[in-house]
Amino acid sequence: MASGGLGRCRLALGLALLLDGAGMGALLTGIFARLRVRGQDFGDLLIYSGAVLVFLSLLGWVLWYTGNLELAPDELGRDYGAKGGTLARLARKISRRWSRRQPGPLALGPVRGSQGPPPRETV
Repeated sequence: MASGGLGRCRLALGLALLLDGAGMGALLTGIFARLRVRGQDFGDLLIYSGAVLVFLSLLGWVLWYTGNLELAPDELGRDYGAKGGTLARLARKISRRWSRRQPGPLALGPVRGSQGPPPRETV
């Protein structure tokens, strides 16, 4: 962990705290203040926008939390390394077949067995 106990992702923490503060401020202002401009009440607008800001702050909290997770390399290899089970072998076999058959996700070439597009006529 970094000094100060805030972790490594201080930008995400700042975003989460800023959105939490703005959201709670708007939410509480919308609940307790009587805001009327030219006869129109804006309390509902502040309540809903405050709730949306607090919800969006969850993105900052999730980024901050996941940015501070620490895994040892041996633990990472143990949890996500190659497994020796039957299902894992079948998945690797299918993956290798598909990798050989398909040139890539963005390939625009003709599909195997098709004639391709007709030739262009030049004028």
